[in-house]
Amino acid sequence: MNTVKLEIKKRLSDKIIDWHEHSGRRIYIKIKAQDLKEISNLLFFDHGLRFCTASGQDTPLGIEILYHFGFDYTGEIFSLRVLLEDKKNLKIDSLTPLFPAAEWIEREMWELLGIDFIGHPNLKKLLLDDEWPQGKYPLRHEHES
Repeated sequence: MNTVKLEIKKRLSDKIIDWHEHSGRRIYIKIKAQDLKEISNLLFFDHGLRFCTASGQDTPLGIEILYHFGFDYTGEIFSLRVLLEDKKNLKIDSLTPLFPAAEWIEREMWELLGIDFIGHPNLKKLLLDDEWPQGKYPLRHEHES
């Protein structure tokens, strides 16, 4: 295990719910939503990882957001996995105040999945037509129990 991977794992040890290495260069770190800003700050500013993008998906357990950070020196991708279980109250801190590159992807997830990014400076439609019904999110679906 390289030095950055070891250091990240050590520094986050009390915040990691699950650490999964899909391959030598693809690491998934499951964390709590309330730890997102602190951990993202550590990856970006302390370890020099680049914020690549984020992605969200509707799952039977809730809405999962993956925040992807790249370490350009090794080609590793560290993805923070956050599960928002209450689909009627999807809220999480915005990462836009840390790095402006998060602005558009958070707007997309707000619009397509209905996630409220607390502290985002500009949550407004980006992709959908103005006539799209409010409260309808095209990437959400109901799951059978």
